[in-house]
Amino acid sequence: MDIDFGSYPFVTSSNTVCSGACSGLGIAPNRIGNVIGIFKAYCTRVGSGPFPTELEDEVGEKIRQIGREFGSTTGRARRTGWLDIPALKYAIMINGVTELMMMKADVLSDFDTLKICTHYNYNGKVIDYLPYDIDPKYLTPVYEEVKGWGCDLTQFTEKEQMPKELLSYIKYIENAVKTPITIVSIGPDRKQTIKR
Repeated sequence: MDIDFGSYPFVTSSNTVCSGACSGLGIAPNRIGNVIGIFKAYCTRVGSGPFPTELEDEVGEKIRQIGREFGSTTGRARRTGWLDIPALKYAIMINGVTELMMMKADVLSDFDTLKICTHYNYNGKVIDYLPYDIDPKYLTPVYEEVKGWGCDLTQFTEKEQMPKELLSYIKYIENAVKTPITIVSIGPDRKQTIKR
């Protein structure tokens, strides 16, 4: 959504990337150490604009309802979709992310299988990066199916309690984006956060 690096013109009016904090606050870039990227276990988007993995079906609606994906002020429904690895890699690159925190893993607990967008078919060529033009006429997501964890995560307090399917999901993402996931949120409460 960054005005310079987002999918223009469907962007916000400011710099939302890490370097925007430097210019906005008057902090020198060399004063920043770790850059922590926060992402959801699935994707959402507010408003119009390209969204390759958008689910305009009952699965997308189920994610929206369970995850309470509605604007806090307007109540407007957010668009939902499967996790998009090329888009996540792009966000990591332009922000210089050194570690990740995955939110809302509990929202996907009711699904037997999950899909992860690993590549795009772009004008007949398979690519693993976010192209400049994300027009859906030219771009189709390529998915890999993974097994869901199918259990309530909200009562867990230790990383040793996390089901192997969730750990596999996390490891899959880490391997794909070459960035460690150090915290996993398994519920809306502050205590429902597991450090890895």
